[in-house]
Amino acid sequence: MAIGKWIGGFLGLLSGGPIGALAGYALGALFDKIAGSSLTANDYDTGRQGYQGYTTYREPQEAADGNRNGFLFALMVLSTHIMQADGKIMHSEMECLRRFLRHSFGEVAVAEGEQIVRKLVERRRMMGEAQWAACISDCCRQIAAVMNEGQRLQLLRYLVELAKADGTLPQQELDCLHGVAVHLRLMADEVDQMLGMGKDTLADAYKVLGISSSASNDEVKQAYRTMVLKHHPDKVATLGEDVRKAAEQKFKDITAAKDLIFKSRGIK
Repeated sequence: MAIGKWIGGFLGLLSGGPIGALAGYALGALFDKIAGSSLTANDYDTGRQGYQGYTTYREPQEAADGNRNGFLFALMVLSTHIMQADGKIMHSEMECLRRFLRHSFGEVAVAEGEQIVRKLVERRRMMGEAQWAACISDCCRQIAAVMNEGQRLQLLRYLVELAKADGTLPQQELDCLHGVAVHLRLMADEVDQMLGMGKDTLADAYKVLGISSSASNDEVKQAYRTMVLKHHPDKVATLGEDVRKAAEQKFKDITAAKDLIFKSRGIK
């Protein structure tokens, strides 16, 4: 699968702005050819001014491809940001990203994804930390302007799993995740809730639902209903079956946390 195939639908909601500028740098002339973009590595300051994307009519499938591939390139940008938060990219983190690319696009996409990461790391070095941080903030705001809450939550979930890949979570990466969450117009606490998912302790179950153990039974039930509405897999259905399946697993983790709390309290 050529790199143009899985980034090709990118001429959608995220074609302009700071993400478009980063894509222009990472994909070079190929991106210009596919997306008709005039953004280059030197166009960041111009590109960041507009987040409008395309407003003309597009066929439903083309629109869906644009949404999915915009989501996926945004994931590549933010993954690079998270992996470098502690000053080094760990082998286990890259393996986590490779597994995602392999599952979503096939083996050829793995090498191509690595090439994109290298270009983004190079771009970060050229920009300097201050400008890179501003760029990431703008990228997150661009994402927040065009993706629904469920899609943004799923994007954050991928980043949390990536940060956990090496079995540790340095404070720099945790701070970085909190910052990304806020810029995505989510609560920083969402990160802490996601860190509790997939665990089987009562303390983690309360963390998943975003409540304390002193919450009333009614508050527990309301917290669960809120999580169900926010994280329902249908909210990411347009992003592809693999993304939906990941959301379904998260949904199961939320239900498991609820069941554990209900059992401990004798709630029917």
